[in-house]
Amino acid sequence: MIIIGEKLNGAIPVVAQAIAKRDGEFIRQRALAQAKAAQDEDYFEEPVPLYIDVCASTDPSVELETLKWMIDEVQAAIPDEMDNVAIAVDSPSASVCAEAFKFCKKPGIVNSVSMEKDAEGRIKTDIVFPAIADTDWGCIALLCESGIPQSVEDRMQVFDKIMAKAKEYGIAPSRLYIDPLVEAAATNQAAFTLFSECCKRIKDQYPDIHLTSGLSNISFGFPGFRKPLNMAFLALAMNAGMDSAIVDPTNKDMVGLMYAVELLKEQDEDCMNYISAHRQGLL
Repeated sequence: MIIIGEKLNGAIPVVAQAIAKRDGEFIRQRALAQAKAAQDEDYFEEPVPLYIDVCASTDPSVELETLKWMIDEVQAAIPDEMDNVAIAVDSPSASVCAEAFKFCKKPGIVNSVSMEKDAEGRIKTDIVFPAIADTDWGCIALLCESGIPQSVEDRMQVFDKIMAKAKEYGIAPSRLYIDPLVEAAATNQAAFTLFSECCKRIKDQYPDIHLTSGLSNISFGFPGFRKPLNMAFLALAMNAGMDSAIVDPTNKDMVGLMYAVELLKEQDEDCMNYISAHRQGLL
């Protein structure tokens, strides 16, 4: 399972405060805590692939400069020997993503593109895909064009358009992380069914492609008792083919669940990763 660590997002109040104060120590400590949660060579032969999501959530006029500062702090915090750790550059602006990824020392993931247009009328894939075409960068792609499509067929039509753009710019399927999008179950009880069916169809067409999602959207609207829904969504989505998630890597319940599902799906030879996760204190 590929983890995209979610704890360095300016939408989180304590992170926003650190950004406003330019508290580099806070950023570095939070980055390193996520990195350490995904790697312990004493227990795991192959550390978990981790991308630390870096999102400024600031005014657009200072977003690019803020992202550079955050990226520099994260890279200063992560030791070179942690070669399983990279950065996911996160911005709602495709133009910012297309510039900010250049601040990173090694390939990571751009978060994200879609078939939506920016304020200047440019399709987001047409901004990011050519920028990363001749690199080893991955990219999250959302199945939306104008709002969230309300049927599997409509989402798959958007998927086909994204894959046509990827082919045009020479982006291999293995570099893409498709987010089929999940709505809140509180307002749409078919939310997971739509997500799951998209996952299965996408994997049937492109076995090497990645599938990803944030976990918390499914439980929006259930304040105070969201955890069971988030955990159920993670398990069911992994069974549908999702191999990546935007999640807190220091959350032992979520990470432990990932190892348990991989064991039950016969993706953990001799149960060794599950046992190692217990020894590391993740279970």
